[in-house]
Formats: sequence, structure tokens, C-alpha cells
Amino acid sequence: MDPSNTEHDPRDLAVVVQPSIGAWLERDDGGWEVVHGRLRGLLQANRLVVGDLPLPVVLRELVTAACELTGAPEGGLSLVSPDGGWGEEVHVGRDGSASEIGPRVRLLLDELAANPRPIRLREVSADPRVDPRLGGPGRAGSFLGVPVAVRGTTVGTLHLLWPDGADLSEDDEELIASLAASAGIAVENARLLEEARRKQGWLQASTEITRQLLAVDGEEPLRLIAGLLQEVAGADAVNVVLPHLGGRELRVDVATGVGSELIAGTSYPVASSASGLVLRTRRPFLVPDVAADTEHTVHLTTLVALGPVMVLPLVGAHDVRGALVVARLAGRARFTDADLDMATTFSNHAALALELADARAGRDRVVLLEDRDRIARDLHDHVVQRIFGAGLSLESVASTLRDDPRGAKLSAVVDDLDETIRQIRTSIFKLQGPIGVRTGLLRSAVLGLVAELTAALGLDPSLDFCGPLDTLVPDEVVDDVLAVIREGLTNVARHAGATRTSIALTACGGSLVVELADDGLGTGDVVRSSGLANLRQRAVNRGGELVVESPSPPDAAGGTRLCWTVPLP
Repeated sequence: MDPSNTEHDPRDLAVVVQPSIGAWLERDDGGWEVVHGRLRGLLQANRLVVGDLPLPVVLRELVTAACELTGAPEGGLSLVSPDGGWGEEVHVGRDGSASEIGPRVRLLLDELAANPRPIRLREVSADPRVDPRLGGPGRAGSFLGVPVAVRGTTVGTLHLLWPDGADLSEDDEELIASLAASAGIAVENARLLEEARRKQGWLQASTEITRQLLAVDGEEPLRLIAGLLQEVAGADAVNVVLPHLGGRELRVDVATGVGSELIAGTSYPVASSASGLVLRTRRPFLVPDVAADTEHTVHLTTLVALGPVMVLPLVGAHDVRGALVVARLAGRARFTDADLDMATTFSNHAALALELADARAGRDRVVLLEDRDRIARDLHDHVVQRIFGAGLSLESVASTLRDDPRGAKLSAVVDDLDETIRQIRTSIFKLQGPIGVRTGLLRSAVLGLVAELTAALGLDPSLDFCGPLDTLVPDEVVDDVLAVIREGLTNVARHAGATRTSIALTACGGSLVVELADDGLGTGDVVRSSGLANLRQRAVNRGGELVVESPSPPDAAGGTRLCWTVPLP
């Protein structure tokens, strides 16, 4: 009987039991009581397989039954790990007490796993320096081991040990082979059950994504995807990576798990990165051990020691929206091909749900924008023009009262009207939104960014645009401006505890000035900030400067003022 080449149906235990029964019944050696006892014990052990018991309990009971049926003082069952080497192991004595494996037996088990053929040894070296459990000097021990197979694949070994020499027969070998086949069925049932549970978890996560993204008050989409993916994949960290700067860089837009606070919002080059490979090929990528992969880099490894990693594409209707980096810490079990398949299906479902959510949001924005555009048009065509006309009239009257104090008052009123017109124009840009037809590149980008960060900030920043920003500011400077505003507002959200925040963009005198101010706690004694250092370097690269003013230690007024200035062409 060769258990390595046998496939079993868990519903048909006769396949397992019948060969041994037939062999014993053909014998007429008078040992009917022994045969009857062994047969009863074998059937009882096989009933464990179809019982509703956890796999470790079933394996331990099978080892105990093998020891009792053969008279072996101890035995063990070892499962092969999918990652290589040995995984779960059970070693017990005849009385059910736990025991450990020795180095000599380990060599025999390695041989069994590599060459799945039964090993039956009448005598094994009993040198106490190698394996004291097999006897003292001059004594011998016996070993009987068979492979545990599932559908032709070796998944483990079952072995028995005798400290003194034992007469091992073919019946003993067939008996333990039958129990090994039962163990294989138990392992297969457990793995099928675990796979079914994992698939159910992935399906529930996909359903939850669709429900949340299509709900009116659902969570932020990318953060929802990252959180659910980390849970169902058993991962330690998940990063949502999106193309940045026209695809020249990748930015970690959302991060969950270990290192999330440090890596969220950071950018890195596309070249040689695993995420860049996935975005180019549109195919998932599995890294068994990121520390051993010198060809592709995972940005999170600069902060956390990672082991297995999956990188999944978020494939939209027309292009790849981004990538999902799913990671476990070094030393944890690897992701399997089945994990990669289920995670890929999940990411495809998530991308489709994002497309549906975007379409719904786009439809709602169009409806809202049409109404806002009407309001903005009325403000521009009626309110602004009437205020402007009133201002001209007042200015004309003030010019006739040069030496009269009333003329100075009228001039002050004209200035107030000019400021009112400027604020109304800013409100018009806000009403039209980032996709309004009258909105320029810089203004729309700033409005969109501020709207994105308002929820995390906890307050609505005031915006002030001055000068022909959309005309004078080139496209390459827009990315720098957005980086300045993102870093400034992020710092306010994390550290300032502010109640008011203002943003002012001014283009005049050949310079662009971006100013952020808040009434928070200030920067205090903080001496290191990689984010501010990056903003300062951006300014220097364009011949400008960054100035950060904050009382240290904070005074009663508190607050911080960040001023980023660069020359305009």
C-alpha cells in the first residue's frame, strides 16, 4: 500500500479501511482478539475524521490511537508548512502526555517528506548524544513512519517510536498507513473549511464595500477599502498608492496598520518599485519575502521590517487608478496563490465599486453645480456690477471733496466695496467648484484640495485669491503650491489645535506668495520636520524661500504663519 499515491473521498472511509481489513481476515494465525481490537480501534479513529472536532484534536487522537493499536510508547504527526519546512506538529506518549522530537527522528521525517515511502526500521542507533529518548549505550530502538498524503501530495508524516527493538510487521505498517490516510482526509477537510471561510470573508468584504460606497453617508472610499482588505487578508499594513505628478511619482494616499502615521502622504519614484510594476502591467504581484527581493522595492520597508507582500492593481474602466500594497511583518506566514487570487478578485470588485460611486457622485455634482453656476452667474452679472457701479459713483463724489473730511470717509467706503467685490469673486469660484467651466487650473486645484482636507481639519479654512493666478502661475508650480497647502493644513490638523485657519494666494510684483495662518498652539520647540524641509527645498529650487513664524514657547496669542514665496516667470 502506497499512501502517497492514494486519493480519498472523505465520504467513503471504506477506501481507507478495506485493504487492512482484508489483509487481516485472510490470516488464520489465532490472533482474532488482537485483530478484532485493532479493527475496532481503527474504526473508532476513522469516526474522528467525520466528527465536528478541531484539526489539532483530531490529529492528537489519531496519534494516540496509533500508539495504542501498535503498542508504541510514543508517536507523532507533523504537517509540512506551505512556506517550506515543518508547520503544526503533534507528539504524544502512549499515556497521552506530550513529548518532543529528537534530531535523529527529525532526519527520518525529512527523508519521509522528501521521498514519500514508508520507513520501517528494526534498529536505530541509540546514541544518547543524538537522541537520548531512543535508549542508552548499547540499546537499540525501532522506528515506523509513513507519509500523510492529500490527493497525491505529501502534506505530513505519521511516525511511531519504540525505545527497545520491536518486531514490526507488514500489518503494523498497513495499520499506521490507514491512520495516515485518515489524517490526510482530516487535513483536507480542515483546509477546505478554512478556504471556504476565507472566501466567505472576502465575499462579505466585497459586499460591504459596495454597500458603503453607494450609501449616502458611507465612509471615505479608499480608507474603507484599505481597512477591509487588512482585516480579511490578515495583513499588518495596507497602503493605497496613487499616481502623482503626472505619473512621475507614486503617493501613499491612504495607509492603515503599522507605520501608517509615518508613511501616509509620502511620495516615492515609480522606477523599480513593486507598485510601479503593477501599474504598468495591470497584474497582481506576489513577493514571498520582500527582504530577499532585490529587484523590486516596497516603500514601506524603509519604516517597517516586512516579510510577505501582495501588490494589487485597482483597474478602472479606462486605466489603472492605483495599487493596493498588502503586507505582513517579517516572520509571518506567506501569502499563498489562493490568497492572491481572492485578493485580486476583491480589488477588481473594489475598483468597480469606486467607478459606480464616482459616477453617482459625478451626477450629483453636476446637478449641484448647475444650481451653483446659476447663483454665481447672478452674483457676477447683477450683484457685483451694481456694487461696482455704486463704488464708481461714490468715488466720483469723493473726488469733489478732497479737503472735506467727508471725502475721506467716502474713500474708505469705496475701499470696503472693493474688498467686498473681491470676496464675492472668491465666493463665485467656490460656488462653481473645481469642475466649473469658469474655474482656472490653480484656483480649481486649491479648492479641490481644501475640500478634500476639510473633514480631517475639523474646520472650514478661509480662502483669499488675489491677482491673475491662473494666468501667471505655470503648471509646474501648481504642484508645489498644492504640496505647501497640503503640508500646512496637515500640520494644523495634527498639532495646532486651531479654531481658525486662513489661506491666501497672491500673484503680484513678479512673485507668487502662499500664506497659511492659524490661531493654534504654534510649533513650540519642534526642531525636525521632514515635511517643512521638503517645502523649503521646493522653494529654494525655484529661487524662493520659506518662512515659518511661531512663538516659541507659545505665547498667549499662539498661532503659526507659514509664508512660501517664489518668483514668477
